Amino acid sequence: MVQPKDEGPWSTGLWSCFSDMRSCCLTFWCPCITFGQVSEIVDRGSSSCGANAALLYLLSAFTGCGFYYSCYYRSKLRRQYMLKESPCWDCCVHFFCFHCALCQEYRELKNRGFDVSVGWAGNTHMHNQGVAMAPVVEGAMKR
Repeated sequence: MVQPKDEGPWSTGLWSCFSDMRSCCLTFWCPCITFGQVSEIVDRGSSSCGANAALLYLLSAFTGCGFYYSCYYRSKLRRQYMLKESPCWDCCVHFFCFHCALCQEYRELKNRGFDVSVGWAGNTHMHNQGVAMAPVVEGAMKR
């Protein structure tokens, strides 16, 4: 019987937002767009960036509970890549550090070889065209 692999660390820390200024600025000014881009990749193209971004916006604006929706995608991302639930529960991270959590998820996908800004279809197209994609980063870099 094959034993499941232990959960590993995220490729960057939760508070490493400034290590990627593009995603940091996008998330600060338009967090729904960052969420939409991340969720489309996590869903492997079965949902769209625009629909997920709009739904997060509406949930946040009318109920104040959009973080429940976004924490669902953090959990899904963690399960896909066997990442540790850190520094605390996913919903707590999204409730208290919403922007930092989105930036971390964006960087995680980027470090795993995705161009998050072009969506699932764009990544699939680049991959099928033989465009070299960045290697998958299994753990944080160490010096």
